[in-house]
Amino acid sequence: MLRSILSERGQELPGIVIGKLLKIAVEDRSVVSLGPGEPDFTTPKEILAAARKALGEGRTHYSPPQGRLELRQAIAEKLKKENRITADPDDIIVTTGSTEGILLSLMAMVDPGEGVLLTDPGFLAYKPTIELLSGMPLSVPLKEEQGWQIDVDELERAIVPEKTNAIIINTPTNPTGTVYTKQTLEDIADFATEHDIIIISDEAYEKLTYDDARHISIGSLNGMGERVLTMQSVSKTYAMAGFRVGWLHGPQKLVKAMTKLHLFSTLSAPTVSQIAVTSALRGKQAATEEMRKEYDRRRKLIVRRLNKMGLHCVEPKGAFYAFPKISHLTKKSSFKFAEWLLKEGKVAVVPGTEFGRMGEGYIRLSYATAYEKIVTAMGRMERALKKL
Repeated sequence: MLRSILSERGQELPGIVIGKLLKIAVEDRSVVSLGPGEPDFTTPKEILAAARKALGEGRTHYSPPQGRLELRQAIAEKLKKENRITADPDDIIVTTGSTEGILLSLMAMVDPGEGVLLTDPGFLAYKPTIELLSGMPLSVPLKEEQGWQIDVDELERAIVPEKTNAIIINTPTNPTGTVYTKQTLEDIADFATEHDIIIISDEAYEKLTYDDARHISIGSLNGMGERVLTMQSVSKTYAMAGFRVGWLHGPQKLVKAMTKLHLFSTLSAPTVSQIAVTSALRGKQAATEEMRKEYDRRRKLIVRRLNKMGLHCVEPKGAFYAFPKISHLTKKSSFKFAEWLLKEGKVAVVPGTEFGRMGEGYIRLSYATAYEKIVTAMGRMERALKKL
């Protein structure tokens, strides 16, 4: 009999419930899924044309581990124009999606036993990635009554002095749709400076804000240039999730360390994808704004309907998620409620506990889904809730 050769690391990483629920949603065509965090739009035609042209020219060889120079130059231009961050192309690394960016940044900064602060609820990949590196996840609870904004007092309670190297922030946020205020960002900046830690700022949803909300890059604040890794991608902004391209800008010593590590992870982001992203950044931005407007239309629908049927949903100001409270309506856990809704209403949602302990009592719904499907899903949910 073959001995067990599975590593402890591979065995101990938590399974995620979302995969099981979405598998059912895919296999059962009668289910309306509000689960995926991926745009339902097709990549704009100008960007696809750039990719086809690159393929036709045979540009299918490896790119440099740090990323193609023309793309890094386009990113530097974008950061200055849109984020008010003065960037040198040498201080930018292009990654295979922002998920790899999270991994490389933590690999460059975290040794076993060292801490990383992260929000709860927060994007489900942060904590497992820290654990994968034998780091110490330090959860910072977020509360609805505080607008899901980070409270510095909670940061002070969570940090392990002399053992904490970084904090990961995400704005606009997944799963709550919160956009951090300038005051919140200034408080985080002061905290990071006082404790001498690096800020990893995940800004994947930077262009998806609504009403009076405005995205601010924490790296643009005075004196933060050497303390912030600004992480962005094209997956949400240009509906290019399958192209797998993201980037980080920050202190050159960290970018150099990540570039070395990149040689042993994916080597480089796909060449054709990098060429397409260069075209996206330097091309017309009208399609991005049209997508944002449609998300806004869906957002208003889903929030109105959820509150009308008795769920409590704070209006999200960014990203494309609603995070309604269910605990006042049912004694079911978030997972049991999602499971029940899938069976009873044929609607797939994500349990709030997928995003941390503080997500209990909530569910996440994505409105990166066609308007008509959302209308159908809301009707099904309303009828199902009447049976509770």
